[in-house]
Amino acid sequence: MKIEKIWLTQNAVWIRTEDGKEACELFVDYPRLRDATVDQLVNYDYDDFGIHWEDLDEDLSFEGFFDKQEPTSLYKLFMSHPELNVSALARRMGISQSLMAQYISGKKKASKARTELIFDTIHEVGRELTTV
Repeated sequence: MKIEKIWLTQNAVWIRTEDGKEACELFVDYPRLRDATVDQLVNYDYDDFGIHWEDLDEDLSFEGFFDKQEPTSLYKLFMSHPELNVSALARRMGISQSLMAQYISGKKKASKARTELIFDTIHEVGRELTTV
């Protein structure tokens, strides 16, 4: 899918494909975007696959704008706990941030062992925090 244009409105990020299809994602559906300042929202990068807000640790895949599906358990977890840094967790596990984002979005299905590793790593971080 080739993206022709990306733009922001007061409550959403919009895209237009080369063939004229338009779609948006509402900021309210993403706590990091919902709570961001205008300066943070306009500070994004994009590539052939999606939009990335480095300062906010948020990624949206272009396919996700058009392919709506039931949220995964990982998606629900990370959306309900925006204080969890997905990129840092992925680095700690030794996997790429983009792969972790695909697991969260449901674009790729994590194996049972990988899902358990993600939850185990989160629990490990929690245990470390309780000793502080």
